[in-house]
Amino acid sequence: MRQRSLIAITAALAAGALTLTACGSRDSGDKGSDSGNGGGTTVVIGVDAPLTGDLSALGLGIRNSVDLAAKQANKKNYVKGVTFKIEAKDDQAQPSSGQTNATGFVGEKDVLGVVGPLNSSVAQSMQKVFDDAKLVEVSPANTSPDLTQGPDWRKSKTRQYKSYFRTATTDAIQGPFAAQYVFNKAKKTKAFVIDDKKTYGAGLAGTFTDEFKKLGGKIVGTEHINPDTKDFSAVATKVKNSGAQVVYYGGEYPQAGPLSKQIKAAGAKIPLVGGDGIYADDFIKLAGASGTGDLATSVGAPVETLDSAKEFVDNYKAAGYKEAYAAYGGYSYDSAWSIIEAVKKVVDDNGGKLPSDARAKVTAAMQSVSFDGVTGKVSFDEYGDATNKQLTVYSVTGGAWKAVESGTYNGS
Repeated sequence: MRQRSLIAITAALAAGALTLTACGSRDSGDKGSDSGNGGGTTVVIGVDAPLTGDLSALGLGIRNSVDLAAKQANKKNYVKGVTFKIEAKDDQAQPSSGQTNATGFVGEKDVLGVVGPLNSSVAQSMQKVFDDAKLVEVSPANTSPDLTQGPDWRKSKTRQYKSYFRTATTDAIQGPFAAQYVFNKAKKTKAFVIDDKKTYGAGLAGTFTDEFKKLGGKIVGTEHINPDTKDFSAVATKVKNSGAQVVYYGGEYPQAGPLSKQIKAAGAKIPLVGGDGIYADDFIKLAGASGTGDLATSVGAPVETLDSAKEFVDNYKAAGYKEAYAAYGGYSYDSAWSIIEAVKKVVDDNGGKLPSDARAKVTAAMQSVSFDGVTGKVSFDEYGDATNKQLTVYSVTGGAWKAVESGTYNGS
C-alpha cells in the first residue's frame, strides 16, 4: 500500500489492470521451450504461484505472462547463447507448499531466478531458502512491507534478504492511498474494518486504518473473519448496526465477494473497499449485483491505457493463452524480464557465457537493473522495492471494473 500524498489523475479509464496475483504450479507443457537460439545454454526461470484453487485465476495469469517473456527473449535472441525456459510450481496459496517449491527450485542448477509468489505469507516461507542459495526472487504481487523492510519497518527499515525483489508497490502505500480516496473523494467518514488475519489482509487493513484516522475518519468497528468459511452473516449484522458508511476489507476476492453480498443483504447498503487482492473479475461474479459501487485499489495503471503495454497485450493475445493475464500480468512479465536483463548483464560481463557462480552474480546484477517495461520504468530501490509507486482506484460499474482515479501517494 502507499503512504504518500495523492496526486490524482481522474479519468474514466478502461477496465482491466496491470496487476495480477500469482502463485505457481508445475507446468508440464512446452512453456517457453519452443523458440529461441536452438542451442547453447539453457536458463530456467521458475514460477511460483497458486495454479489451482480459489486464486488460480491470478496465478495462471502470472505463469502465462512469465512464459511470454521467456518466449519473447528467445525470439529476439536477447541473450546470445542462452535459451530461456520456465518451470512453474503450484503453491496453492499455502506457505508450506511455497517453501517446498523454493527448496525444489534451489536444487535445480539451471534455475537462475524465480518469479513469484502471489501471497505475502507464502513469500515469508520462501525468502530465507532463496537467500541462502543466492537465488534471486522477484514477486509481481507481494505487498507486505516487512518482506523488504523488516518486521519493524514503521520505525526502522532493515533489508533482511538481498535476493528478494518485487515489481509491485507495498501496503505502506496502498492502504493510505485507499484511505485518502475514501475520506477525501468519496466523503465517507465512518468505516468498519475487516480482515482475514493473514499477512496481506491484516497489513492492508492496518495501514488503511492508520491513515483514515489521521485524516479525521472514525473506525466504528473492527472484525476478523475465517477465510475458510463463506458465512459472514454475523459480521454483516455488526456492520449494519455500526452505522458505518463504508467497509474496508483486507483480504482476497474469494471471501470479499460473498462478504459484500451478505453485508448488503443484512441491510447495510454501503460500499466495500479492498486492495488488489479483490481486484479480479471473480469478485464481481461472487458479489453479484451487490458488488455495484464497491471499490478496489490496485498497483499501477490499467494495462490497456499504457502505451508501454500495447505490445504485451497484443503478444499475449497472439500467443493464445486460455487464461487472462489478469491483475498482475504486466508486473509478472516485467519481473521475468528483470531476471532476463540481469542474466544478460552477467553473460556480457563474463565474455558471453555464464560463470560458475551465476546465481550470486545474477542476484547482484538485479540491484542495478533498469529498463522501460510493460508497467513503466522498472528499477529497484535499496530495499529491493519497486521505484514505480503508481496506484489506481477501480469501481464496479455495469458489471465490470472501471478505473476512476490513478495517482501516487506522497505522504509521510
